Amino acid sequence: MNIYTRGGDGGETSLFGGKRVSKHALRVTAYGEVDELNAVLGWCAVVATQANTALLRRESARLFTLGSYLAASPEADLKALPLWDNGVILELENEIDAWTEQLPPLNNFLLPGGAELGARLHIARTVCRRAERVASALASESSLLDGTLTYLNRLSDWLFTFARAANLADKSPETVWSGQSGS
Repeated sequence: MNIYTRGGDGGETSLFGGKRVSKHALRVTAYGEVDELNAVLGWCAVVATQANTALLRRESARLFTLGSYLAASPEADLKALPLWDNGVILELENEIDAWTEQLPPLNNFLLPGGAELGARLHIARTVCRRAERVASALASESSLLDGTLTYLNRLSDWLFTFARAANLADKSPETVWSGQSGS
């Protein structure tokens, strides 16, 4: 199988279901943002412990499933796609709560950074927020898989808390934003 098909050389691509759309269509942008987030999670896993890598791979698989729904035309028969369970949102919330119990209270904004994994997770969080914004824009013009926006919103919270937990585990201090610009 060739990796290239030449089908997109004119600036169009096919959605799941066969519909051809412009490569700059909002739906294509939405699943592209989720794909970028997935790649960043893979980058995070490179420096993660085995247990943390398992968490990142789990969310990577979920993002791949979500991306398949975003890549489907509204008319497509979705029976061939993997099942989506909105119970994953509660799972993320439970993990956020468990990490938060171990973390110092958050009374100020934090500057991104810390340990290698923590800094990468902060980048993943910002990519997740961008994916959420694009998915929100797409939701204003087309129906989305139920729970899409909630999942992306909660995943960005999870990534933020995961970054804090990774920094704590590495004994890397968090930098509180002072509200002053540095010189």
